[in-house]
Amino acid sequence: MKEDDFSKILEQEEAYIKKICDEITAFKPDLVITEKGVSDLAQHFFNKAGVTAVRRLRKSDNLRVARACGATIVNRTDEITEEDIGTGAGLFEVRKIGDEYFTFIEQCKDPKACTILLRGASKDILNEVERNLQDALNVARNLYQEPSLVPGGGATEMEVAHRLREKAKTLKGVVQWPYKAVASGLEVIPRTLAQNCGANTIRSLTALRAKHAEGEKNVNWGINGETGELADMSELGIWEPLAVKLQVYKTAIETAILLLRIDDIVSGSKKKGDMGQGPAVDHGAAPPPEMPEM
Repeated sequence: MKEDDFSKILEQEEAYIKKICDEITAFKPDLVITEKGVSDLAQHFFNKAGVTAVRRLRKSDNLRVARACGATIVNRTDEITEEDIGTGAGLFEVRKIGDEYFTFIEQCKDPKACTILLRGASKDILNEVERNLQDALNVARNLYQEPSLVPGGGATEMEVAHRLREKAKTLKGVVQWPYKAVASGLEVIPRTLAQNCGANTIRSLTALRAKHAEGEKNVNWGINGETGELADMSELGIWEPLAVKLQVYKTAIETAILLLRIDDIVSGSKKKGDMGQGPAVDHGAAPPPEMPEM
């Protein structure tokens, strides 16, 4: 390849990049965000037009930014329309936090997405904060999808166990035993709470069982997770999402059914008689000759 040919290729590349930048700057944007890179030449054209370019943004973050400022992600510059330009953002700013720079897009008119910025002294603390926040957001999502709550502290489990035992009394024969088995399984939750508090497990469970047997007025009574004493969960404000409880019960029952269906344990170990058996040896044959000493 000659030097002139190389120069022509560079000129063609420059003309193509200028065409792309001109198609973008024709709509007079202040900020351009792209998932891929931005060449030095493209940055030069953008800089001349007074446009800031943010490159190599993850696709998920790109989608969130588009939702926050009301923009539409366009894959080809010749397909851009006025409606695609996001005009909902009020402030674009780059700030330094610690040793790193962060880009902020704020004061959006009608944002459909947001960012929660977490800060911590170390990675371990930050991971723990993130996990707690994730749990809280999941609870909020569950309540939004299923706006129903049940009392915590083992109150729900004890009430359901009480109802199952009452139902078992109305049945005869073997049919009543599954009800009793599930009732005993549900009592594991209040029992564990009592154990974790250091309370007397048998006394606490017996007292709680008696409370729920008195009638519907005591359906909210459970174990206080701090003192180990019986308490009304509605007064303490301890509630759990119904959606989570239903899923836990379904999973527990399905697991029990799965275990009951297993007839035998599949094992890869050999029997004792099969262990260490090698090729057959003819004991009547003469022993091999001894090797001479060196």
